[in-house]
Amino acid sequence: MDVRTIVVTGASDGIGLEAASQLAAQGHRLVLVGRSPGKVAAAAARLVAESPTTQVGSFVCDFSVLDDVRRLADDLLAICPRIDVLVSNAGTAYPSRTLVEGGLEATFVVNHLAGFLLTELLLDRIIATGDARIVITSSVGHAHATMNFDDLHFERGYQTHRAYCRSKLANVLYTRHLARRLEGTGVTVNAVHPGAVATSIYDGSPPLVKPIMNLAKRLVMISPARGGAALTRLATNDDVAGLSGQYFTKDRVKEPARLARDRHVEQRLLQVSRQAVALPPVPDERGC
Repeated sequence: MDVRTIVVTGASDGIGLEAASQLAAQGHRLVLVGRSPGKVAAAAARLVAESPTTQVGSFVCDFSVLDDVRRLADDLLAICPRIDVLVSNAGTAYPSRTLVEGGLEATFVVNHLAGFLLTELLLDRIIATGDARIVITSSVGHAHATMNFDDLHFERGYQTHRAYCRSKLANVLYTRHLARRLEGTGVTVNAVHPGAVATSIYDGSPPLVKPIMNLAKRLVMISPARGGAALTRLATNDDVAGLSGQYFTKDRVKEPARLARDRHVEQRLLQVSRQAVALPPVPDERGC
């Protein structure tokens, strides 16, 4: 088996941590990224204890702060001569409208713009690695989303679910754009809905909703380990090698929602996203 260098964001908890654990057990080199220093350290210690021969590195990064993401990219480029797999998994849901620097809505920043920026900053290294993969955690919630570019950051009518679903729609749109952009490079990119997973992402639910979510976590949601396995499969399994631009529901390719297939919306999102994170236009968008 080839030993790969795999970067996992949102790796200190939930499906990110479980996927990292599974990938470490396969013998790959892991770089964990999370927001809490204590949780990141504990995650790294767990992987080392479980897989003593595995090389594990870790970084702390707050994905609601884009300058933190830029520093993270610099740090990763400094220590990783190759990046075989980027698992872009960091995500959250804010119970009330929260703004970060630049007046950007925080759910959209953490779930889309930060991962978008990190991917773009690491892309040359990933392409240079060859036969590399990018895995983006999305959600079936993308099918319920809107993409109102006149009110992208919910100055009107903020709801946690609406904001979360919009960010997950952005994940699928970016996946499809990036797959076309990377054609011929040997790099694949896919989005995945790992299932309804019992993780801490629901802890910020509104007070009236939280008891329902807690009950659902116990009765109908799958474990973080099962959800993490969906990420692990796309990161390393041979049966998905060469597949790109796909949206997976757990282990199956599924056509994403109509809005996620709208090339005009995709192109507008790309432009808006690059402007929001202060990146120049893509030099050659090839009509994407």
